[in-house]
Amino acid sequence: MTTVITAKVRLYPSQEQAAQFKAVTKEYQRLCNLVSQWYFDNYCRVNRKKFNQEMYHYLRVESKDINSAMVQSTYRTVEAHYKTVRQQLFQHPYHFQDKNTGKWYRFNRDLGWLCKPIKFSRPQADYVRNLNYSFVEQGSKISMNVLGQRIKVAFNGDYLNFFDPHYKLGTAKLVQLKNHWFLHIPVTIETDEWKKEHNQHIVGIDRGLRFLATTYDEQGKTSFFNGKTVMHKRDKYQKLRAELQAKGTKSAKWRLKKLSGRENRWISDVNHCLSKTLVQKFGANTLFVLENLTGVSFERTDLPKTLRNQNRSWAFYQLEQFLTYKAHLNNSEVVEVSAAYTSQRCPKCGTSKKSNRNHKLHEYHCTNCGYRSNDDRIGAINIQLLGTQYISGQEQPKFELTTNA
Repeated sequence: MTTVITAKVRLYPSQEQAAQFKAVTKEYQRLCNLVSQWYFDNYCRVNRKKFNQEMYHYLRVESKDINSAMVQSTYRTVEAHYKTVRQQLFQHPYHFQDKNTGKWYRFNRDLGWLCKPIKFSRPQADYVRNLNYSFVEQGSKISMNVLGQRIKVAFNGDYLNFFDPHYKLGTAKLVQLKNHWFLHIPVTIETDEWKKEHNQHIVGIDRGLRFLATTYDEQGKTSFFNGKTVMHKRDKYQKLRAELQAKGTKSAKWRLKKLSGRENRWISDVNHCLSKTLVQKFGANTLFVLENLTGVSFERTDLPKTLRNQNRSWAFYQLEQFLTYKAHLNNSEVVEVSAAYTSQRCPKCGTSKKSNRNHKLHEYHCTNCGYRSNDDRIGAINIQLLGTQYISGQEQPKFELTTNA
């Protein structure tokens, strides 16, 4: 089994080399915008062959300092962006309500809904392994193409042990962040495939904000990962965002953009640390069981407005992604199960009743058998039980509504 992760390598260019990086990323950005316009003008119905026939030689004349491999990369970059936008349009259909009948209508959208080509606003450059970048001088520097020449740049030496000869390095992306230069390199790693018969632990994970994760394993042990600090910090971000939005000035908008980037990086760091802790805590040959949150609404009228917003905007899917690739590297697996009735079902008698859960007290009290426990723990127990059923051979385990045990 293969796992792909991205290594964000910090580069240490000289002032002259940094100026060369700026020049090549701006030129690559300009060519991508030209290809994007051509892609759009052809109704997004093009392929590599047509690009080579109509755009390749034009771009080679238009920018003689960009080598052929990087020109070819512009098509891959543009095509990938349009595929992403196509998926986003499909996931968010156009919907409207008829004023006369009150009926709602939904239409799936595709790239034909675009009224203008995708614009590449951030300077960047894609580097093909061994053609545009390579490790030289016993791995102490990276040799990279810039406009009309090739330079050698120092980088963070901590990554030397990471680039094993058996790993496959893909097309890297050169970007700048706060006057620092980074080379994002996708690394494909061959890992042992997880097998049911070798599994040692089954861990149910209930995700939330009061507790970022509540775990329950096959030994009946429960762990809570407190999210109080996270909620407090997100509340501060939300209040600051509201103040800046109310001002509406140009400087306020600039600060909003800066604030958004800072918050996203902080959220990613929290999810990285949490997923790493979970994988290290339970070790290899572990099945991590999560709820499938697709289509699950986080609207809660019994919560304050700030908490409702945090419920909707927290990166639950990102945590799942981080946990998945870290688990694969540790010979473990992550599986999704149905979220139906996992927070309503009593793990002792099997009765499902929504009113058994008290959100204010964070308690679950079964009116049928009298069982009491923390409501997040109840969810983790039920999720773990579905994981046990998955190990037993049920491909899509789920709970059904049961009013009486």
